[in-house]
Amino acid sequence: MSEVRTVTLGELNSRLIRLMKLKRPAFVWGQPGVGKSEMMQSIADSGVLGKTLLKDVRIALNEPTDIKGMPFFNSNSGLMEWAPPIELPTAEECAQYDTVILFLDELNSAAQATQAATYQLTLNGRIGEYVLPDNVVIVAAGNRDSDKGVTYRMPSPLANRFVHFEVRVDFESWLDWAVANNIHPDIVGYLSFAKQDLSDFDPRSSGRSYATPRTWTFASDVIWTSTGNETEDTDILAGAVGEGIALKFMAHRKIAKDMPNPADILAGKVKELKIKEISAQYALTIGMCYELKNSFDEYGKKDEDKWHKEADNFFRFMMDQFPTEMTVMGARTAVVNYDLPFNPQKLKHFNEFFERYGKYVVKAMEN
Repeated sequence: MSEVRTVTLGELNSRLIRLMKLKRPAFVWGQPGVGKSEMMQSIADSGVLGKTLLKDVRIALNEPTDIKGMPFFNSNSGLMEWAPPIELPTAEECAQYDTVILFLDELNSAAQATQAATYQLTLNGRIGEYVLPDNVVIVAAGNRDSDKGVTYRMPSPLANRFVHFEVRVDFESWLDWAVANNIHPDIVGYLSFAKQDLSDFDPRSSGRSYATPRTWTFASDVIWTSTGNETEDTDILAGAVGEGIALKFMAHRKIAKDMPNPADILAGKVKELKIKEISAQYALTIGMCYELKNSFDEYGKKDEDKWHKEADNFFRFMMDQFPTEMTVMGARTAVVNYDLPFNPQKLKHFNEFFERYGKYVVKAMEN
């Protein structure tokens, strides 16, 4: 049997948008916690389809009549009619948006009778007396049978109505999402160093907790709200991402917390780095990018000179204190992931930086 073709979340984004514009239904397969639902929300929020509403229907919780509607006797007409399902978008609701994404999540976790009720809706845009408004596009999602979750084999006629994609976990795609969604810089820094710990899901494992992009989001909330109780933080993190990874992350934090304050480096107050531990340097680099992004959002457009002075300190510090690989990673992360608009003419040390690292940065951006 040939290997299943997979896409990253970043690749999936463009493919789904293309299908939505064609009004072709898509089905997204992937392991638990890979970020399928977050992807749908990001597309809705992006505005690429105009003003967009995401209508998230957890189809596994529904009965067939929840999709088709409930029959009732109309005493006026003397006929049996169907009351439309409440979860499906109405014409009045859809009229307020350019696009409505009907997201049928966990579709293959629904009983086959419920899946069968979506046949006509998916293919023809109608079921019973209900007609799907013209600006509604359908995307469904579910876990793979191999993930050992609660799934039912999708009937072939229904499967044939979708364009199918299987998502794989990919750090670079997750990093773009993490930056846009304020994931704690300590977590971004740690995973930049230990990319393999972004996901350790194994359907054969009996463990209750495991790392996925979703559980790292939980972990980020824990760190943002930490009161400094290390034991408590570790207990909660272990319950989210698993004990082994939680202990590694907390050990990383112990070293990283002794690193200089990124804001002090950007202000030019700190010019030397005594701790050379590589994972801590990753965290510090992400922290500096995070601070530069905040500074730009706060005043960078109004005071470009002040912001570029901080940016210049960023490049100067990396050149003086970091090995080449870390310096290149920092520059690439700042430009590609944090989308920082550096103006070379306003950076005093840009020529030196480009002469020393330019070819490596360009090569890194091509990958």
